[in-house]
Amino acid sequence: MTVSRLREIPGIGVDLLADAADATADPDLLRLENLDTDLRPPAIALAHTRSAIEEDAANSYLPFQGRHSLRAAAAAHVGRIAGREYDPDTDCVSVVGGLNGILNTLLATVEPGQEVVLCDPVYAGLVNRVRLAGGRPRFVRTEPTPAGWQLDPDALAAAVGPDTAAVLMMAPAMPSGLVLDHRHWAALADACTRHNAWLVYDAAMERIRFDGLPPSHPAAHEGLADRVITVGSASKELRMTGWRVGWVVGPAPIVADIRLVGLTNVVAQVGLAQEAVAAALSAPDAESDVAAATAEWQRRCETVLAQLDGYPVIRPHGGWSLLLDTRPLGLTPKELSGRLFERGRIAATPMNWWGPSGEHYLRLVFTNEPAERLNDLADRFRQSL
Repeated sequence: MTVSRLREIPGIGVDLLADAADATADPDLLRLENLDTDLRPPAIALAHTRSAIEEDAANSYLPFQGRHSLRAAAAAHVGRIAGREYDPDTDCVSVVGGLNGILNTLLATVEPGQEVVLCDPVYAGLVNRVRLAGGRPRFVRTEPTPAGWQLDPDALAAAVGPDTAAVLMMAPAMPSGLVLDHRHWAALADACTRHNAWLVYDAAMERIRFDGLPPSHPAAHEGLADRVITVGSASKELRMTGWRVGWVVGPAPIVADIRLVGLTNVVAQVGLAQEAVAAALSAPDAESDVAAATAEWQRRCETVLAQLDGYPVIRPHGGWSLLLDTRPLGLTPKELSGRLFERGRIAATPMNWWGPSGEHYLRLVFTNEPAERLNDLADRFRQSL
């Protein structure tokens, strides 16, 4: 590496496996390596996207903070879930997808050398952005149990200290499917207040829960309301990955700083996509649309769990993926990934660099293959092993 900021930032692994899978052009290959889905975006979003092609205003940098319609829809959306009111003009800024929002937020909240608390295992892209912003990741171990992943609220709160700039949480978490609740937010409220730390909440999958419950938003906790920065995205819940539209919602002073970072970083959002996302967030059937997609993803998840019954897989409580512990199989994740690719025609990503415990796990994404194509997963595993 030629610059120091990249020395501790490896790749995410998904890109290499996805490129190899694309190169095979094999329709029999199960694509379980990348967070994609074959479920179509909302019809209203598709219609608005087609219409935007003819609009001159959609082919513009302006407004730099995102169209007012998008900010109004995003602020209202976050407000409904959090039980708070947010001003779209001062408390919300549009970003180019959720991860752009995460990086902009970290750049606005983290001084070089300060700590950012994360769950382990965790998406490598979040860890890498902490490091790119000059922060130091501090990991809190998430425990696999027969019922799924568990995170001790007291352990989470104990990780927040005088060097903590922010706590970066995602629920459901990627790649584990861990779901957080009011116990975690209550534990963090005192810790974040005591140490003057932000809670950055990645809400990209918050409604993709398999327990039928509504999202548990940290800003709903009175002790955290003024410390929560919500980063949302159209990529997962709305299945609009390629539109690259997201939003950041929070207290006006910090949102102003995040907007300034955005002007210095990516500058402007995708003009053709903003009205489409605004319409999808505001549609009368928005909640039922996400619920229907979640039900299908849950069906696919249950298919994978049934096919791999007896294998060391950990049940997710939501999200788009699940993890398999390769240690009982006597293989590293990379070795198992290679066998599955060559012998079983399965593309699945090893979790190296996805937190300290990531080196034990292989990720299986269940959202991009119909359940019917997942019904021979057990046979493919047997062929591989």
